[in-house]
This record gives sequence, structure tokens and C-alpha cells, in this order.
Amino acid sequence: MGRTLPSATQLMLNEEASLARFRRALRRSDQLAFDDLFTAAQKHISAAAYAAHALPFETFLMAMLLEEHKEVTRLRKIIEALQEMHA
Repeated sequence: MGRTLPSATQLMLNEEASLARFRRALRRSDQLAFDDLFTAAQKHISAAAYAAHALPFETFLMAMLLEEHKEVTRLRKIIEALQEMHA
């Protein structure tokens, strides 16, 4: 019988669990930021599953980076709009 591969969701949960000691060592505010990164990565779990990359954690990091970049872009637009209002 063939071996069943874990789902992308299970892989993400495993990665998060493997970092539990690291998370516990963080300050509370950093723990919340850490949790937010995994929440952001979950938004792209279907893309991660489709990628079927040999190192799933790299795919999850890319999803986290994508969400962070979207937030930076959004904030830049707000700053530009505010600067135009005050110019």
C-alpha cells in the first residue's frame, strides 16, 4: 500500500508545533506577531498545497512574506495620500 502524504494544513501545523519552544521564548508581544505570521500564511494554504514544494516551510515563509508585503504596500499608499493632502 502507498504512503499517505500529509496535507498542506497538517504540514503547517507541524511546522508551527516544531517552533513552539522558540515561540515560548519570545516576549508576549512577539508571540502575538509570530502567531499573526502563521495566520497570514494560512490565507495561502491552497497555493502552498498546489506548489507541492520539497520544503513546505519555505512555501509558508513565502506566504507570510506576501501578506507582509501587501500590508507595507497598503500603508505606503495611505502615507502618500496623507502627504498629498498636506502638500
